[in-house]
Amino acid sequence: MVKVLVFGLTLRDALGEHEIEVDCPGPTTVKKLVEANLDRLGPVAEFIASREVLIAVNKKVSTEDSAVKDGDIVKLSHQSRTSYDGTRDIPT
Repeated sequence: MVKVLVFGLTLRDALGEHEIEVDCPGPTTVKKLVEANLDRLGPVAEFIASREVLIAVNKKVSTEDSAVKDGDIVKLSHQSRTSYDGTRDIPT
């Protein structure tokens, strides 16, 4: 089992829960874990795709391609503004 903790009202409202445990039969990635559990984590997929989620695996800042295995804790935190990478206008 992998414990998924959800932070931020936007994500919590989308999922309806703040803590979810999902099966993880073998090593995978955060993205594949979400895709394999769309019935419970589906609303988060859109936020991850739009880069509005800060991901941590076992207290280490991670990405959607980070490895996840049985017993890990994945934290998903909604970020109200995506980080600015030079391709978007910075608000004043």
